[in-house]
Amino acid sequence: MYKIEIQEIAEVSSSNSGYFQQTKFWCEFKENHGWSYRKFRISWIHIEADSKGNTQANGSKEVSVLIRTFAKGFFSLAYVPLFPSLPIDGVNSHDQNIEFTNLMGEIGVALKPFLPKNTICIRFDPAVGFDNTEDRDIFVRGTKLVAFADRLKLKKSAVDIQPPDSTQIDLTPAEDEILSKMKSKWRYNVNLSARKGVEIIRVTGENEKLSEYLDIFYDLYKITAERDGIGLHAKSYYEDLLRKSAAEIAAGKDVPVISLYLAKHENDFLGAIITLFSKTESIYLYGCSGNVKRNLMPNFLLQWTAMKDAKAYGSQYYDMYGMPPADDENHPMHGLYLFKTGFGGNNIHRIGSFDIPLKFVYRFYDIAERVRAFWHKVILKKIRGR
Repeated sequence: MYKIEIQEIAEVSSSNSGYFQQTKFWCEFKENHGWSYRKFRISWIHIEADSKGNTQANGSKEVSVLIRTFAKGFFSLAYVPLFPSLPIDGVNSHDQNIEFTNLMGEIGVALKPFLPKNTICIRFDPAVGFDNTEDRDIFVRGTKLVAFADRLKLKKSAVDIQPPDSTQIDLTPAEDEILSKMKSKWRYNVNLSARKGVEIIRVTGENEKLSEYLDIFYDLYKITAERDGIGLHAKSYYEDLLRKSAAEIAAGKDVPVISLYLAKHENDFLGAIITLFSKTESIYLYGCSGNVKRNLMPNFLLQWTAMKDAKAYGSQYYDMYGMPPADDENHPMHGLYLFKTGFGGNNIHRIGSFDIPLKFVYRFYDIAERVRAFWHKVILKKIRGR
């Protein structure tokens, strides 16, 4: 259905807009932590125009492809974040399921010669989202059906790389209007935290006390990881992220602003978050909290302070970046859903990751991912819940 042209780009322009996972800044950061990346100009022409000659499904985009090598170079995985999107603007999502599925599959086939020979699969995280889970799930089923009917080597991944479900707070209105969209209890908690004397400290990578503040952040994160059963990177990962942003900004580069926010009351640090601000979006990347003075509601003031700063920076929305898909009391992270949605954002439900297998060994990798996901999401959570 499509003619695909791919051109590798040697000189990658720096851009502080669009999805942060596609920026040069983020790709270079990931390159410091086990990944490599390549940049391509991907163009597509829909060769099955309708009776009126409509070819609006044509397009062209610069796309970053991240590559991770495993088992001492035995195999690699290619990962394409937040691409492709729906090919036709202004047309109902479900009416272009066939076009989208074929576009993704055919781009994958065209990308294969440009990737390392030991690449076992190409994993796409498409920029396709819905405002409810029902429409999302229908679209995912449709994509699977089209892939089967058209014999495309495309399957739903066992693991989603980017959080498929999130909520985004619109930062374009005045602050009072943003507050008015929050649940009343959330506004109360923001004011309570400030009234009780909780102080919010913002730290960026050039701060002379960065290492000291990162130690505090990491101690809080270890508490959260143990309490909630989540994974965390080495402390150097977060430090590198903060320092890289500050150094490039100091050098005059247009890159996202990475900040560490800490909530302090008297001599106690109660919680912390790390955020990313770009011209398009602001992202709540990482967050943690301690076990003392939780009644002071520090996390509410942390988030509101970051939102105000993101608005002042010029971001269009603040993305809470990951939550359960629905208001389900039986979900182990139901509290996280309530916390994030209470800020009055618009929920978004993306379709998650899709794989194009390239090697037979992918089957074993897929099984290993499923076993690992089951262990972490089911077994360990039951053990910790006892």
